[in-house]
Amino acid sequence: MSVTQTVVGGCHCGAIRFEVELSERTVAHACNCSICIASGFVGVIVPESHFRLVQGEGDLTEYRFNTGVARHLFCKHCGVKSFYRPRSNPDGVSVNIACLSLPDSVEVDIQTFDGQNWERHAAQLAHLSMESA
Repeated sequence: MSVTQTVVGGCHCGAIRFEVELSERTVAHACNCSICIASGFVGVIVPESHFRLVQGEGDLTEYRFNTGVARHLFCKHCGVKSFYRPRSNPDGVSVNIACLSLPDSVEVDIQTFDGQNWERHAAQLAHLSMESA
């Protein structure tokens, strides 16, 4: 079993703060869909139970498009998307690795994900929000 630890993160201005449990070897996905490319988002998908919003719920604003399933959440002050509810894992959370204070003990493997062809590839991510993932 992989060792997990709590990592803190948040937006640029500090209004949004959260904690996420990550394993010592974590996989993040660099997606090529239009919104991930435009925002520079590289995400680690975790089960909802591994994420805790510590501060700033009222400082979040939401954007939905296409199917409306994904909940893209942005700080309404600085505009940073530090986490969101992905369409592939609506029962989980995707955290932007650029918004984390990663300790040296967490190794992140960034893999590409073909979000431009989401329907063909989404099943590759579905397991990530499960407790055993």
